[in-house]
Amino acid sequence: MGLQQAWLGRGATARSLWPLSLLFGALAATRRALYRSGILRTEHVGVPVIVVGNVIAGGSGKTPVVMAVVRHLQARGLRVGVISRGYGRATDDCREVLDDSDPRDVGDEPALIHRATEAPVFVARRRVEAARALLARHPDIRCIVSDDGLQHMAMARDVEICVFDDRGTGNGWLLPAGPLREPWPRACDLVLHTGARPAFEGFTARRALADHAVRSDGTAVPLTELTGRPLVAVAAIAKPEAFFQMLRELGLHVQQCIALPDHDDFDRWQPPARQGHTVLCTEKDAAKLWRHAPDALAVPLLFEPEPAFFRALDAKLSSTDGHQAA
Repeated sequence: MGLQQAWLGRGATARSLWPLSLLFGALAATRRALYRSGILRTEHVGVPVIVVGNVIAGGSGKTPVVMAVVRHLQARGLRVGVISRGYGRATDDCREVLDDSDPRDVGDEPALIHRATEAPVFVARRRVEAARALLARHPDIRCIVSDDGLQHMAMARDVEICVFDDRGTGNGWLLPAGPLREPWPRACDLVLHTGARPAFEGFTARRALADHAVRSDGTAVPLTELTGRPLVAVAAIAKPEAFFQMLRELGLHVQQCIALPDHDDFDRWQPPARQGHTVLCTEKDAAKLWRHAPDALAVPLLFEPEPAFFRALDAKLSSTDGHQAA
């Protein structure tokens, strides 16, 4: 957390790391040059690929964007698949995310994407490998959405969506002196801000919690039924305080907030001993938490990009040869 704070300004810590950021930048620039020159090969998988990524380290809200894009394309009648590295998973192979997949084996975010959208999802260390496996298993796929992978230049892409939260570009420096994985600004098709205070021009989105929670069996519980009840909130996401604050803003009586490291597997976490307390969590954490606290309730996040974002996305897709061929 100290480094995250240092990345917001150009204080002593950031300045001490600045020489290392020059080395990082030089290595990254060399790698990009190798791909541009053709020495390193970029592969197109044969259908339009939309990459949803970021240039800043840490969570910026990519997964809700992926799900919103998938749902939008599904509503247009397109058969859509998703690929991901499956960050934080215990496995190292290429595999499909199934209804009964353990999030520890496929990653919590791919598991959530599959559960929430019912789209086919494959995970692999190399996203090109995941895309090939996805198309082999589901040859009717007409568009692929990549969860992260903006810097994965081995895979050609037709549309790049760069996601930012309220941090913007932080102090504007590259890792490790700042949060940037690559210099900004850079060429990009669409910029989408997931926070409430965009730092620069781009499309915006609305974030809010749903008016209900979900049990492990899939049934919904209106949040109005939780008003006045003693609640414990737990989150293992990049910004747990944002989840806790949204619960408070709904008027819920959250007596304890427990923040765990992002992607935590909850194996060392123990449900609170307090009698009569209801445990609330995020959708992302639900599948992992329900193994230890089956009575916990997951509160879905409603994420709605502005309509102009989807119009721009459709225009970008319609201009791709692969999409026209589909």
